[in-house]
Amino acid sequence: MQHIFPLHNTVKHYDWGSTEWIPALMGEENPLKEPWAELWMGTHPRGPSGVFFEGRERDLGELIREEPEFFLGGELYKAWGGLPFLFKLLAADKPLSIQAHPSLEQAGEGFERENRAGISLEAPERNYKDRNHKPEIISALTGFDALCGFREPEKIRHSLKSLTGQADALKRDLEPLIRAENLKIFLKRLFELSVETRKELTRILRAGIETDIPRAGPFMRRFAELYPDDPAIIAPLYLNLVHLESGEALFLPAGVLHAYIHGFGVELMANSDNVLRGGLTSKYMDLGELTSVLDFSAFTVQILHPEEKAPGLYAYPSFTGEFSLARLDSSGHEKRTVPAGRPCIAIITGGEALYRVFDEEMRLTQGQSIFIPAGAPGSFEGDFNACLAAPGKKLI
Repeated sequence: MQHIFPLHNTVKHYDWGSTEWIPALMGEENPLKEPWAELWMGTHPRGPSGVFFEGRERDLGELIREEPEFFLGGELYKAWGGLPFLFKLLAADKPLSIQAHPSLEQAGEGFERENRAGISLEAPERNYKDRNHKPEIISALTGFDALCGFREPEKIRHSLKSLTGQADALKRDLEPLIRAENLKIFLKRLFELSVETRKELTRILRAGIETDIPRAGPFMRRFAELYPDDPAIIAPLYLNLVHLESGEALFLPAGVLHAYIHGFGVELMANSDNVLRGGLTSKYMDLGELTSVLDFSAFTVQILHPEEKAPGLYAYPSFTGEFSLARLDSSGHEKRTVPAGRPCIAIITGGEALYRVFDEEMRLTQGQSIFIPAGAPGSFEGDFNACLAAPGKKLI
């Protein structure tokens, strides 16, 4: 029986994607300069991975269902019924929409409610595409900028005052935001701003302005150019502006308002596509539904760093049972062994590795990915860097 399973993955060409990062990592040409936004690795029905198996390509999810004990392990299959995570490369040349994800209970209730209402899964006004929640972790491969969770209300007020202090025309119009009793009222009033106020905000931010937050001005100018008259162009004043260096990561639980602004990274999440948007988008927004799932407390940003758990294996902290993320690095010919007993997806992010399982071997170059069954863990050798996704809170 075959024991090495190279993947053929789905590329998503969203307009916010980069024309360079993913093609360059995979060693592919992009002559039409299409935006390559995401590479999906897993079994999600909107972009399942193909597996080269016994001379032809098969759907990874089908193989798992046929041989769950070998591919996932019996206990894992009983617990989740399939691969519980979705692994991605994410390349943001433009900002993604501001968004949040529901909890497991909220997703189940919302999915059933929209089914009863007869809303098609493909309808643009559909909020819940499945019953699952979507906690996620993003780990930077380049410098990476993001907005992540509400700031402290007093800090938001101070930043708004620093904005109005440079723009007299906004003092009266933004006063309701400054006086908002809590973050829920603040967000409601933000999206109630008049058309005239939104236009004035856009004009002022496009002209270039600085506030009390370093780097916020250039981002707001960029937002105003891309999404004129959207009140969320001042998002760096009410959401935490975060910069990640390569190798650093963020974990985002349910209910946290966030947006990835610019950068290239690996993203790992529960196997879901539930997104509720809150600005910087031309797509459908249901602000009432978004408000119902949001956590309106100030969010403390925790930048995560991996810890070495075995030679060359560096695992990030994990806060959910569906997944754990790790790096596997080697600078020579040391053998790097994959933890046994659990399935993994591995993608080579730099260099070249020789992967061995029993009497089989395969040379993997940068951009190639493989599925590693629970029943056939292998080892890597070479000068390479890889990212690994596995089920469970702890990789080992």
